[in-house]
Amino acid sequence: MEQYRYRALDTDNNPVSGNLEANDPQAVATQLQERGLLVLRVQRSSGAPGLSRPLWLHKAHLSREELSRFTQQLATLLGADQPLERALSILIRQPGKPAARQSIERIRDRVKAGQTLSVAMAIEQQPFTALYLSLVHAGETAGVLDETLGQLASYLERMQAIRAKVINALIYPTFLVVGVLGSLVLLLAYVVPQFVPIFNGLGVPVPMLTQFILDLGQFLATYGLHVLAMTFGLAWAVLTYTSRPKGRSKWHQYLLRSRLAGPLLKRLETARFARTLGTLLAQGVPLINALDISRQVANNLTMSDAVKNATVKVKNGHRLSNALDSEQLLPDLAIQMIEVGEESGKLDVMLLKVANIFDDEAQRSIDRLLAALIPSLTIVMAALVAVIMLAIMLPLMTLTSNI
Repeated sequence: MEQYRYRALDTDNNPVSGNLEANDPQAVATQLQERGLLVLRVQRSSGAPGLSRPLWLHKAHLSREELSRFTQQLATLLGADQPLERALSILIRQPGKPAARQSIERIRDRVKAGQTLSVAMAIEQQPFTALYLSLVHAGETAGVLDETLGQLASYLERMQAIRAKVINALIYPTFLVVGVLGSLVLLLAYVVPQFVPIFNGLGVPVPMLTQFILDLGQFLATYGLHVLAMTFGLAWAVLTYTSRPKGRSKWHQYLLRSRLAGPLLKRLETARFARTLGTLLAQGVPLINALDISRQVANNLTMSDAVKNATVKVKNGHRLSNALDSEQLLPDLAIQMIEVGEESGKLDVMLLKVANIFDDEAQRSIDRLLAALIPSLTIVMAALVAVIMLAIMLPLMTLTSNI
């Protein structure tokens, strides 16, 4: 038997964690289910105390796109009155990556053995998050699993679309910067040094700008590899620092409060938080549990910490709007709309409206940023090339004027 760590929710939706000995993860899930717990995660414990190695490191799992498609297809089949086991069997035969079909097959086998869908997914580990499992469990409990999966599929598609927009918005500027900087380095390191003997043989004074460009070119030609190695070393050091909890927390705090990226990131995180919390509340998940799951979904650690602090205040009797307002991270409009939702008894509806508003604002911010960023980068890069060409042409112009 092996030692397993688990995370679950009790009947009052309070988080529970601990260790169990069992032959496999499914046996752990069965024991927890018999206790009336909702399984969120089962991990094999490692030899080091307090550490564990997720099982998904050894098992292929669904990608984000495959998970969204799987959720939508399963919702459609269940909505057509297909039994859960048959619906999963149908999805196994659908075209796709072998790893995805194997993952669905393992879920089907667990369901066939008597496990609930949420428990079968929890054993699979990835990519079934606490949000996903909580919604599936809520749908199972209420007997509306098909509707819940449909809403979950819409949520996943929306979040995937936002993520794709952000990535696509960064692709062109990244290629532009890398391409032009690479061309400039090539020009300075290999082309400019060719003019050094020419200028030395002309017998005319070399302007200060030209001398600076020539010295820079010779430096890059001589020490270019050293500069490249130092750049990679610095990047590795920064990535190592930001991969640690303390460093990542400081970096996230800086990003969220920076003037350039802060407003956009705040809109994106506000939309993600509001959509997650609104979706959970709409499915009947209690507020405290929904807040805890929303905290886990947040990409920014500063936002996650703010939601955690707000959750403690809500437990102590504060209203959600007041608890979030005291953290001073969410925009004023979001706080006011949440307050209106509390007063009207339609907090879930108002949260989803908040998400839509800030999703749209984030998209407009991205469009405006691209509209300003790409021309600005083009002008800056063109100016740098012009300076280099001017530096090369100045001695030739001086020689011509002296003839």
